[in-house]
Amino acid sequence: MFKALHQLGDYVLLMRRSLGLPTRWSMFFKQLIREIYKLGVDSIWIVIVISIFIGTVTAIQISLNISSPLIPKFTIGYTTREIILLEFSSSIMCLILAGKVGSNIASEIGTMRVTEQIDAMEMMGVNSANFLILPKITGLMMFIPVLVIFSMTTGIAGGVFASHLGNGMTPASFEFGLQYYFNPFYITYSIIKSVIYAFIIASVSSYFGYMVKGGSLMVGKASTNSVVMNSILILLADVLLTHIMLTK
Repeated sequence: MFKALHQLGDYVLLMRRSLGLPTRWSMFFKQLIREIYKLGVDSIWIVIVISIFIGTVTAIQISLNISSPLIPKFTIGYTTREIILLEFSSSIMCLILAGKVGSNIASEIGTMRVTEQIDAMEMMGVNSANFLILPKITGLMMFIPVLVIFSMTTGIAGGVFASHLGNGMTPASFEFGLQYYFNPFYITYSIIKSVIYAFIIASVSSYFGYMVKGGSLMVGKASTNSVVMNSILILLADVLLTHIMLTK
């Protein structure tokens, strides 16, 4: 318990240093563009591939489990849409990105700590936390809605593809289910959740990387710890946000 409180205090102090205004805006914008490309654009391909397969598998599994003639076939499309919009494209996709993006951030900053590059910045009077961490947090939070939209679109496209394979459903009934009782707020809800998850991923991974002590082996340990902690915090935030935003 004492160790957890100590880490929480270190995290809050690090975020206090990181979330201030940049001293040189030109350098910040250059770093921001670089981080958006590295953390966001490079993740598009994995988001598209996973979303297509998950959308396809979800539709097939739902169709196989709906065997009662009392349940209309458009329920397959409706249920697939709700799963993708409410949970998969925000929470599950961010859990996947926590492994890819989070480990990348932790290992990058951790390597800079081990090789004493961060110490050199501090000796030159540079706020290393603000210089390294703020562009990562801002870049991921700015681009994560784009990844969510890609995931929603390709996930539903995967479900439409599955409807052409048969398995007890038709493309017409599936498309009707996609349109049935659609609530546009669910898209906003998923984007808001994903932005909060992006802050968790970027800030927690940066914390574990920034606080690395020891040699290169500790960089790998920090990367692993960041993925584990990100996953726990994302699931906790998912419960809280769902209760706050969807329940009345």
